[in-house]
Amino acid sequence: MRPRKRTAIFAVTALAALTTMSYAQTTKLKRIGLYTFATVKGQEPTPATMKGLFDAHAADIKAGFDLAGNAELYEPFMEQMKTAEWKDTTLPVGETFPWMLFKSRDQVKVARNIEWAGKEPLAVFVVPVRKDWKQYEFIVPKGCGNIALGTKVVDLVPPAVCSLVVTPARANVNDPITVDMSGTQYARSMTVVVTDAQGQRIATQELTPQSPKWQTKFDKPGEYSFQGSAVNMEGAAAANPCAGKVSINFPPLCKLWTSCMPCEDYVGRPITFDASGSSDPDGTLSKVVFELLDAQGNVIDTCVTTRKPWTWEKVFTKAGTYTINTTVFDNDGAQSSAADPCRLTFEVTQKTLFWTVGGGLGVYGGSTALYGFLRAGMFAWLTPDKWSVTLSLGGGIPFAGNPWKLVFTGDALVNGHFDNFFAGVGLGVSSKTQNNDPAVPGDDHKFGIDLPVQLGFQVFDKWTSKGQVFFEFRLPLGRDFNQNYKTGLGFRFLF
Repeated sequence: MRPRKRTAIFAVTALAALTTMSYAQTTKLKRIGLYTFATVKGQEPTPATMKGLFDAHAADIKAGFDLAGNAELYEPFMEQMKTAEWKDTTLPVGETFPWMLFKSRDQVKVARNIEWAGKEPLAVFVVPVRKDWKQYEFIVPKGCGNIALGTKVVDLVPPAVCSLVVTPARANVNDPITVDMSGTQYARSMTVVVTDAQGQRIATQELTPQSPKWQTKFDKPGEYSFQGSAVNMEGAAAANPCAGKVSINFPPLCKLWTSCMPCEDYVGRPITFDASGSSDPDGTLSKVVFELLDAQGNVIDTCVTTRKPWTWEKVFTKAGTYTINTTVFDNDGAQSSAADPCRLTFEVTQKTLFWTVGGGLGVYGGSTALYGFLRAGMFAWLTPDKWSVTLSLGGGIPFAGNPWKLVFTGDALVNGHFDNFFAGVGLGVSSKTQNNDPAVPGDDHKFGIDLPVQLGFQVFDKWTSKGQVFFEFRLPLGRDFNQNYKTGLGFRFLF
């Protein structure tokens, strides 16, 4: 038989054998180099030359990995073969391979379940490739450059990947701060170290994958840093950065000023409470709350303002001792410290002394002619809103002529007040209403003492000023009644 014919028969037989190997349960491979994938002709194969050949045959290699059912290993193989350590070794007779790539007539083929059954150990390169925390071995026989998957698969311990989230990033004193390391991967344990702005360690907390969260709080404002660390099952520390920060807000500072201290005669007058001197070290003011308390500590009024100038104007209707409490809030919701209360206690007194002017119309001494009278004087509270005293002095001008003349009067009355109604009685003096006529027997128009009585109503009360309408009757003492009585209706203004 001719040599060329024998070679063809051998090739067909070998191809049939490899095809059979692809489907048999285990195929014994006794010879290598007939159907090569990538070989270096004329020189000893080395890792460097094989890497170059594989790079040039990337498309064929990808097709082979797809045929073998391990497409996911193609990219790791191509990436890592350039940097992996190629181990030059031999495999013993009986070594098995799940599959091997080869070429036949320039077509990529896959032979499966192969056992090396040669007479001597097989000279190979062993290339480790990592994928998803597993390490695979690829076998490259030196004689043919085929690529085979080894049976040895090693589970790798992945390095820990540290994750630390601190929420919120900005908070107030004693607000809860949550440290969350649940995003950490492949860790056996985690640790959080907390330091202040000066780098001083103030807390350390151990965490686990089963309990990855921790809640803490800070009783002082400032900047705090959280440094996380994690170790894997072999005790190796994570290499990636793992840190967080939180800023604890400085509370605002309250300052309070009032427009009077003490507040004498301020019933009915506005008193201003001013917190405009307050400030916030690391933000802005957002709200001021004023609380007014009575002498027993009960809150009787409140004012909340959300804009400058942070003031409250209050009119007091009753005298007494009061306390104003003020709390300021910043833009983060923090409030001024209760340990340093912003408060003032003050006394508000009622005005007790008023000047008076008034006038009206009256009938004097039995005259048929009207008198118009004008008076000035003083009003003073003996007991506010209950008892008062009135002093007045003035004159009455007759609307008729002779014999009626100008009359002068003076009064001192004590008044009782019943809401808006009042009644007063006292002593007074008045001059004669006309010239005595010697030709008229019994003419008794004389200067003398009177017993004045007043009844009236308060028509307005602005605390610092008042208006009163009154009816007056003056009973003469020791003189003729008909010739010396006086009566009238008038209005009095107190200021």
